[in-house]
Amino acid sequence: LTAAGAAGLALPYRAAADPAASRAGEWDAGELAHLIPAANHERVRIKASFQRPLDAAPELRAGSRSTRGVRTDSQGRFWSFDLAVLDPATRHRLELRDAAGKPLCESWDLATFPAPDAEPASFRVLIYTCAGGEDNLLLPDGRPLFLPMVDRRRLLNRGLSFAPDAVLAVGDHIYKDQLSGVMRTLGRFQGGDQHGGELDPLGRSLLLDGPMHQAMRDRMEGTRLPIFDRSQPILGGPNEELLVEIANHQIANLYGTALRSVPSFLTQDDHDHFENDSTSASYVTFPPDPFMLRAARATQRLYYPELFPDRNLPRGLAGVDAGDRPPECSESYGSVRWGRLAELLLFDCRRHLSLKGPSAGFVPPETESWLIGRLGARDVAHVAAVPSTPVAWSAGKWLEWYPDLLGPDGALSAGRDKPYWQEGWFSQHNRLLEAAHDRDGVPLFVSGDLHSIASGRILRSRELDLRSNPVVSLLAGPLGSGVIWPSNSLSRGVRGTPPEWLEVDETLPCVENNGFTLLDFTPDAIEVRQFRWLPGASSEPIETLQPFHTERLERPA
Repeated sequence: LTAAGAAGLALPYRAAADPAASRAGEWDAGELAHLIPAANHERVRIKASFQRPLDAAPELRAGSRSTRGVRTDSQGRFWSFDLAVLDPATRHRLELRDAAGKPLCESWDLATFPAPDAEPASFRVLIYTCAGGEDNLLLPDGRPLFLPMVDRRRLLNRGLSFAPDAVLAVGDHIYKDQLSGVMRTLGRFQGGDQHGGELDPLGRSLLLDGPMHQAMRDRMEGTRLPIFDRSQPILGGPNEELLVEIANHQIANLYGTALRSVPSFLTQDDHDHFENDSTSASYVTFPPDPFMLRAARATQRLYYPELFPDRNLPRGLAGVDAGDRPPECSESYGSVRWGRLAELLLFDCRRHLSLKGPSAGFVPPETESWLIGRLGARDVAHVAAVPSTPVAWSAGKWLEWYPDLLGPDGALSAGRDKPYWQEGWFSQHNRLLEAAHDRDGVPLFVSGDLHSIASGRILRSRELDLRSNPVVSLLAGPLGSGVIWPSNSLSRGVRGTPPEWLEVDETLPCVENNGFTLLDFTPDAIEVRQFRWLPGASSEPIETLQPFHTERLERPA
């Protein structure tokens, strides 16, 4: 493995149409409000919404093949499309038409992936995390809690300008916690919290340290708080209206139709279940309760495609081929396979976690078996794991692989008891690392959640010695963080650091900036480019942003 500075690595720039220009009129979105596609080597799956309800099912066409949309909401604005039996490695011209055959938008191109046994020369992936957050939440001093949507779009467009073959958005597409977070600080719920019944730092800043921003005050004190009625169904009533209001702003408003020609894969994390990973004597937020599960599933049903279960993924895994989803769908686990060159294993670490002490896991045993089998696979040059929970860094949160907790001295340590933490989580972590380490290749994990950009090599994980083939771990970078970084007083008060039980060679310690990561896979290596941008601190315009950290991860000879 070798590392190089940004100036020492020259990679080809592949020109692409500017998505911002598309929204400006080069491509006519027509009646579309948003569209997010996914693809594998033979199928295209699309989630789309329209500016107005459609009375009858629209049609998606690709040459001589077509499929009718399936309505996913109560009003007829949201539709799902699933087009199968397509040729691999082919750029297909897609059309959306209403029931009368009238175009609903301009046609566009979308390419299927190479066949699983093909041998492509290259594969480029754009990866980021934490793209969610409301645009109108301000601190008393006027700073936005989340990066303004216009800047998020500019960062996304910059990433897309490098013409990736696929986009991976790793969790936290929505921030609207219900029983935890800011809403709890308003005293609307009974019970304590992890701060001993006191307001958390963010709630104190919003409510006690100064006047709340008027728009937020009006929202909180209005006739309808942004809180779901947990006694009612998530779809088919006021809860659906609120869900659409939240997700339209945080998902549809960010993406629009910018992803229409790039197969995109959005996985879920804690906030996508409308809760933070919080614990107290009164309640524990995960595993998700039935309402949280319905809310997360409904968001995916309306806004972004489910994952593809490939030929190696057992159909009995949790969330695969659910009866209320189209066939060949996986809600929490899936893979992105690019011929025999690369396979990315995507897995949500929240939805199906267990609290079973030494036998606990972030994923069920059957899912772990699939992951271990694919991490050691020899039928593909590169295999990378993409969990929703960070590997190699800790910020003292409850739902981490690690037992580290923030101590009175301001440092993380595994010496104190972390309430509700399960030792089985770390055991599962080590089994996954060992499987990746034992393979002849670059053992690679890429994750999000931590609102940071980082790179490191895990040399040891407690008793597990990995020095002969260190596991590389990357934090992809957040797209939407405003001022709530792990180290500041509004959050946990500590920067992400390697946990006590791990020995990590940090090529790039945690950088608390917005940004994204580009991965370029070739048969012999993986090129890593990481980008950062921070309002008021970055002199370089987003539109010309260059990588600040690069590495070349070479396969062993």
